[in-house]
Amino acid sequence: MGFLTRTKESAPCVVTISHRFEELSAHVKFTNGAVVNPGDSVLVHGSEIMAPYGELVEEERLATITRASWLERQWTRWTGDFEFMELCEFSFSEEVLS
Repeated sequence: MGFLTRTKESAPCVVTISHRFEELSAHVKFTNGAVVNPGDSVLVHGSEIMAPYGELVEEERLATITRASWLERQWTRWTGDFEFMELCEFSFSEEVLS
């Protein structure tokens, strides 16, 4: 991997969408053992997956993983803590803002 070079790879995956009372989530699991590292991005191909309320849907798809360059990976590691702290500044509440 080069200092500034990005690479792409294809990976089969299973996309799991849960739209249930106890869980609202979306997960991607690579079936070939691929691992996503800091700075990498993933594009899952195919149409939008909609799970009706109360259901869990799983679909097999193909994903493209764009690997971050060495410099992008280091930058993500160095600045990741600051971005996490940004998330900590927000909270979720049932109160209605007026």
